[in-house]
Amino acid sequence: MKGVLIFLLICLGFSGAFAKEFHVSVQGTKQNDGSLARPFKTISAASRVAQPGDVVTVHEGIYREWVNPPRGGENDARRIVYRAAKGEKVVISGSEPVKDWEKVSGDLWKVAIPNAFFGDFNPYNDLIHGDWFNPKGRQHHTGCVYLNGSWMIEAINLDELMKPAGQAPLWFGQVGKDTTTIWAQFREVNPNSEQVEINMRKVVFYPNKNFINYITVSGFILENAATNWAPPSAEQTGIIGTNWSKGWIIENNIVRNSKCSGISLGKYGDEFDNTNDAGAADPYTDCVRRALKNSWNKETVGSHLVRDNHIYNCEQTGIVGSMGCAFSTVSGNDIHDIYVRRLFTGAEMGGIKFHGAIDVRIIGNHIYRVGGVAGIWLDWMAQGAQVTNNLLNNNDTDIFCEMQHGPLVIANNILLSAKRSFLINAKGLAVVHNLILGPIENVKLDKRNTPFHQAHSTEIAGLFDAPSGDHRFYNNLFVSSCNAKVLDNSILPVWAAGNVFTRGTQASKFDVEALVLPEFDAGTKLTEQSDGWYLELSVDPDWTDKHKRQLVTTQLLGKAKVPGLSYENSDGTVLKIDTDYFGNKRDDANPFPGPFEIPGKGTIKLKVW
Repeated sequence: MKGVLIFLLICLGFSGAFAKEFHVSVQGTKQNDGSLARPFKTISAASRVAQPGDVVTVHEGIYREWVNPPRGGENDARRIVYRAAKGEKVVISGSEPVKDWEKVSGDLWKVAIPNAFFGDFNPYNDLIHGDWFNPKGRQHHTGCVYLNGSWMIEAINLDELMKPAGQAPLWFGQVGKDTTTIWAQFREVNPNSEQVEINMRKVVFYPNKNFINYITVSGFILENAATNWAPPSAEQTGIIGTNWSKGWIIENNIVRNSKCSGISLGKYGDEFDNTNDAGAADPYTDCVRRALKNSWNKETVGSHLVRDNHIYNCEQTGIVGSMGCAFSTVSGNDIHDIYVRRLFTGAEMGGIKFHGAIDVRIIGNHIYRVGGVAGIWLDWMAQGAQVTNNLLNNNDTDIFCEMQHGPLVIANNILLSAKRSFLINAKGLAVVHNLILGPIENVKLDKRNTPFHQAHSTEIAGLFDAPSGDHRFYNNLFVSSCNAKVLDNSILPVWAAGNVFTRGTQASKFDVEALVLPEFDAGTKLTEQSDGWYLELSVDPDWTDKHKRQLVTTQLLGKAKVPGLSYENSDGTVLKIDTDYFGNKRDDANPFPGPFEIPGKGTIKLKVW
């Protein structure tokens, strides 16, 4: 028996020793073997030979390709890693440069491109469409034109380009039998002397098969993809996406310039895509049931890690995921300028937009300048999710919870959007130790029936509609115009204690132990400086010296009414909100209200990002 054990250990050792590192360089050739001395020319070539445990190191340059990995790793220890070489700028682009522009008149130029150039996908003949999409009475194509890295706006028609170019130059495309013609406005520049590119590929890093598991993508610039609308009821693509797989790590990347979504952790495609009864709600439950038959469970799908990425210039979502996001962690991402052009609309826009975010953790992200709906939008089945230690500002809405039954924990966040901090069409929320500035909107009743689940599982335990209430609001700091009084219209009870209400705010009738300070101005101010974002805030130690609070725990929060489940961690352990936004230890005997455990008094200045 001892000899067998030694033999197995030797085999495992050799297995690790045989893992390979392949190199990719724009100076490589098709004939090379992927060694450092003889690198592959494309990442796709490396992907075809990479096996579980292997590393693909990509060296400086622009790689204009769709990386479609044919296989993934075996487990977390034997994943396939795609990484940019340390200190080198590596771009994977969905666009191609275009020259030979001809001047039409003034600032207007055109170029004619043979349709064969596009292969089997021409984004200038591909309309954005899908469930819950509203084109606002015009057509939108997945194609785009870029001038020196900045994307231009698609015109409604060619006549619109005949006007003088404004601050936002326009383009328009037309696909003929053999040729695609693109017109574009270039103000006071010759496009043949500048870097002008057009979209070519739907995605840049995305497997076309499901269950390509345990892949790491690290350190790249991923840009310029002709992505389509990503509703929860259809296959969801992004510049980079996991396509119904498990265990991806997407880290330290720049993800930018998507016609729709940046990163997708979303649903697979099937014959039911975009047939959801013109966007009605109830058929989505059928979609969920089909997903359960297609391996929607913790053992097979989800459990991704999306961390420390910079995501911007996406016109639907920064990160999207329907069910495929379950059990994942999204942390440390800088997400901004999402849905700011607003040329189309729909019901799926957000910095992070998740359906079925079971046991998902959204931690320590900065989300700002998100138009449309919300910085974080959790829609259906975010049971067991935790939204903690995030900074949200300058959004139309910071957090939208729709059709949740709980338990869902929202703690230690800084919510500074003046238009609206919360849009609540749900029940079973635990809102704890947040700094909340903008108004709250509370939907009294939504009669749609949506699933709730067994504990820490995708299995459906039942369906229920959405009467408001069954919330817990503990130890929050309300400033400026935040109106917790709107909770008074809740159908179900709300529990509230330990909250502080400063000038301009309103306490709810449920908050029998509120500390209401109508003369105290919290003076909340967020500024961006060269080294980060700083928050100024006025506080008073009397908030703890003269007012006692409880440490928020699983025991204090009780159980969400409909599923009958406790507010606990994803592994079933007891939840304790015993650290603050910065990770500092809270005073267990009497924690400070809001996201910070703050010493001293008066105006403080904190670097919050």
